[in-house]
Parts: sequence; structure tokens; C-alpha cells
Amino acid sequence: METNFSTVDSNFPKQTLYAFGFQPLDLGEWTFITPTLLALICILGLAGNLCVISILFHNSRKAKPSMIHSLILNLSISDLLLMFSVPFRVAVYSRSTLTVSWFVCRTADWFTHACMSVKSFTIAIVAKACFIYTSDPAKQVTISQVTICAVMMSTWVVASILPLPECFFTDAKQNYSSVICLISISSQAREIMAIFVKLYPLFVYLIPFTIAFFYFRRAYGQCQRRGTKTQNLRNQMRSRRLTMMLLSVTVTFCIMWLPEWISWLWFWHQPLGGPSPPQAFMTLAQVLMLSLSCINPFIFLVMSEEFKEGFKDVWKHLTSKKSLDVKGQDEDDVKDKGALTPEVPLDSSPSPDHLPEHPTTNGFMEQSCSQQEFGSQDSKENPVLPDVEQFWNEREANPADQSNDPTPWENEGKDTVGSEMSSTKM
Repeated sequence: METNFSTVDSNFPKQTLYAFGFQPLDLGEWTFITPTLLALICILGLAGNLCVISILFHNSRKAKPSMIHSLILNLSISDLLLMFSVPFRVAVYSRSTLTVSWFVCRTADWFTHACMSVKSFTIAIVAKACFIYTSDPAKQVTISQVTICAVMMSTWVVASILPLPECFFTDAKQNYSSVICLISISSQAREIMAIFVKLYPLFVYLIPFTIAFFYFRRAYGQCQRRGTKTQNLRNQMRSRRLTMMLLSVTVTFCIMWLPEWISWLWFWHQPLGGPSPPQAFMTLAQVLMLSLSCINPFIFLVMSEEFKEGFKDVWKHLTSKKSLDVKGQDEDDVKDKGALTPEVPLDSSPSPDHLPEHPTTNGFMEQSCSQQEFGSQDSKENPVLPDVEQFWNEREANPADQSNDPTPWENEGKDTVGSEMSSTKM
């Protein structure tokens, strides 16, 4: 269903399925609509899951991450990785012939089924964690980070091992001008493959969702009990919102993955000479399966108050950081402009150190310059009125003129001393 298919066992259907589940569609416009839908799903899925992952990492700085948050992170990582396979499917659906490598041919189905299996196992575990939380919301359940990492890694290990038969029996074959992926089952391995096609849906789809709905039913029953105190009511409302959010993710996952399993089981268990799954149905099943990766982040952001607040915090952090970067860049530009622009001194008169040297005989030029400099500094500190300055200049220039002396008492002592000295000489 996911690859080109060919078998040597008569118990299996003898038909060819093209790479990544694509068969040439004769529906005209569907060859344009399907790649467009897949491209839109890829963009929304990448943006949504990156947003959820950033919110979880941002919240982990404030408080220790819980088991449920770690499982939601595991779910978002699997969705994010699944989106990296969508561009290859877009290329396959948009082109009639596509040459794929041996590695891509063998790992295409395995990678898709591994990511979907991780999501299925994570849903079952998160249902158990949700039931534990709703049993006593006020109780702080501490789980070590080592245990959480071990649980997450175990889901990836098991999910990677289960679809390995599809990887082992897939090979790239040359078909005219293109390379197709064929599943060739030898006579020694046909019994193993017959067991695989029966047990694989059971372990990946039926058992995990049965466990998930069992624990969600019990968790929802715990949420219906009414508390007696205000704190208990608050915890009860919080646990109910959490249960409804996770239950919505589980129901959506179960419904939208179901068509893919119907076409998968139809193909592997169809009777000899019976009808094969319709091409349009197989294409629609894959589109619905991949669209889960952009629906889950939307459910988290809409139904969880914690994710809403976390999204606001992350947005504020990004916008404030961007504004600080712009402000710092503006300051750097101002500094650069200041460094390029020559500084103009406030006093345009040249300083004494840079005055041109002229030959002088008695140093009169240096003295006058120093007097001007001192006078300029003194005038700045103690400004003198022009009339007063003119008066003292005239007084110093004509010391003998006593008729217009405004302060005659200053010269009385001098006249007395001069007259006494002259009388003594006589």
C-alpha cells in the first residue's frame, strides 16, 4: 500500500503499488489537488508542532516538566518527523515518474509506520498518566527524568522494530525509465509475512487505543465527582479540561487513522481475484493520516489554557528580543555615524598649542596670546561690563589727572607722604 508491490506467494495479492502509496490517478484535477493539500499539511504541521515544542521547552524553564508534558512532547516530535516525509510524497504525486534511491525505497514505509506507531503507544501511556493525575489532582507525583526518558525511548524502540519486515522485503527495481519499490516475499519468509500482516494492526492500532479509551473512561469518571472545597473544585476543573483535551486528541487520531488501516487490511487480505482498494480511497486515507500532524497542535492550543499562556509568553519573548536587537542595531548605527563624523569644538578659536609660530624679538606675541587666553577664561567666569572696563582703562592710563578723580581719598595719603618728604629735604 505504501510502496510498489510484487510477491511470489499465491496467498498474497499480485498487484503493484507505487512508491509511497501512489498509483497513477486518472482523475485529472486530483493530480494537482493532492500535492497542494500535502504541501499545505506539511507547512501547517511544521509550524504547529514547532510552536508546541517551543512552548513545552519554555515552560520547562519555569518548572520541572511533568510526565504528561513529556509525553505530549514525544507526540509532537513524532508528528514533526513525520512531516519531513511529506515532501517526498508531494514529489511522487506531482510527477508521473520519479527515480528514488535504494535507501529511500526501503525506509519510506518503515519510517512512516514507525512515527505513527510512536504516536499510538504515546496515546496509550498518556491515558494512563491522565488517569493517575485525575485520581488525586492535589497530589504531587514526582517522576524522575530518567524514568520519563526511558519511557519515551522505549516507545521509539518498539515502534522501530515492529515494521521492520516491510523494510527487509522491500527493494528497488528498474522498471523501464523509472525505479520502483517492490516487496518481494520469498517462499521461506511467506509464513512470517502472513503472521506479520495479522498481528501488526493488532499491536499498533487495536491494543493501544483499547487501553487508551479504557483509562480515559475511568479518568472521566473521576472528573465527575464533586469536590467539597474550593481548591478541590479548582483541581477538578483543571483535570477535566486536561482529560477532555487528551480525549479529543485520541478520538481524532483513532478516526482519521482508521481509513489507512482499512485500505491496508483490504490490500493484504483481499481474496484472489477480488477487487483491490480504490486509488482515490487510498490517496484520501494517506491525506487524512498525515493531516493529524497539523490537527494535534491546534487542539492543544485551543483547549488548553496552559498552552495559551505559554504561547503568549513565547510570543512576548520573541517580540521583546526582536525589539532589543533592533534597538541595539540603531545604537550601533549611531555610534558608527559618530565615529565617521569629525567632532567640531564649541570654541572655534584655535588653541594656543596650535597657533602658528612667528619670529618675535621680545616675546611680545607670546605674552599677548597668554593674556588673551587668560582674559577669555576670566571673562567666561566673571563677566565685566564695557563701561566699567573703559573707566578703569582710562584711570590706569592717566594717573596724574586728579581733577576728575572720583575717589580722591585714595590719593590723600600719597600727597601727605610726598609733602613731608619734600620738607625734610629742604
